[in-house]
Amino acid sequence: MNSHTRNLSKAPDRADAEQALELLRQWASTATETEIAQLNPAVARLLPNAPLGNYPDLSRNYPDGFEADAAYRATLPDLQNGPSSLIRGAHEQIQHVGISNFRLPIRVHTRDNGDLTLETSVTGTVSLEADKKGINMSRIMRSFYKHAERTFSFEVMEAALDDYLSDLESYDARLMMRFSFPMKVESLRSGLAGYQYYDIALELVDHGGQRTKILHLDYVYSSTCPCSLELSEHARSARGQLATPHSQRSVARISLVVEGDTPCLWFEDVIEHCRRAVPTETQVMVKREDEQAFAELNAANPIFVEDAARLFCEALQSDPRIGDFRVIASHQESLHSHDAISVLTQGDTFAAQSIDPKLFATLIHQG
Repeated sequence: MNSHTRNLSKAPDRADAEQALELLRQWASTATETEIAQLNPAVARLLPNAPLGNYPDLSRNYPDGFEADAAYRATLPDLQNGPSSLIRGAHEQIQHVGISNFRLPIRVHTRDNGDLTLETSVTGTVSLEADKKGINMSRIMRSFYKHAERTFSFEVMEAALDDYLSDLESYDARLMMRFSFPMKVESLRSGLAGYQYYDIALELVDHGGQRTKILHLDYVYSSTCPCSLELSEHARSARGQLATPHSQRSVARISLVVEGDTPCLWFEDVIEHCRRAVPTETQVMVKREDEQAFAELNAANPIFVEDAARLFCEALQSDPRIGDFRVIASHQESLHSHDAISVLTQGDTFAAQSIDPKLFATLIHQG
């Protein structure tokens, strides 16, 4: 077999690699199975129709006593931190990349009942520069877990965000925590009380070194159609005909910027703003007198979806702790097979030309 010695002073190129592969295959065409089996398995896999006998005899027992020391860890492949030549697709910046919905119990402050431990879903993302292949996503979780035993507030969220910005060497980042917040609510007349649960999310955004604290809250209420109420009363007065106006379960998603250097804006404060704006919140514990009272309360507060958006807006405008905000209202009609919706924003934070096509579908309240 003829072979040629490569010029060792020259870095190998593709032609050299192809020549070496052809040389290997020429040798293998006359080599015995024993000779091939003695090759490094990584080299043997380059051969066409390589016999399985070249694969080493691997252990099938889990190595309980094995420890991955620093030297071993240094040998592990890390594709996400590989060179930019490994990037697939356009070499463009990715605004957000990370993990969503990793869950853990988190202590949060309340205004009225001390600290509560709530099951929390966490989303963490960072920006990725155009010349970087990817990120080690587990670092986001590890950074967050450093603070998981603390009672959470926006200040603790900032500390967690600082850590994973540093760990992942990124410029922009976002951290969101979602949980269901319990608040005891009294019935309208009977004196009973039960827990109402509010879907709340805390969001901390770091963009270009500027940080924005955002609170999201879903408020569930009953909306009685003013038009239907008028028509029902007309049927009663004009024709003595019993009629009832249509009412439906409705959801408002309130998103607001928490202003810095102001007194604490508690979850309970935002909930109470919503109740003052639209008092027909769905009930938890009811007896007959409560059900009657709820019917009277709805009749005293009939609202179109446009009314709801403006009433919530008025309540939010009254609080100096609240900056930019957005109100999304969905009245899930009992008259129609579609919903009535409205969106009202103030300030630049939530202004947008486009909305998520499935945004309003997420306002369906899951009981």
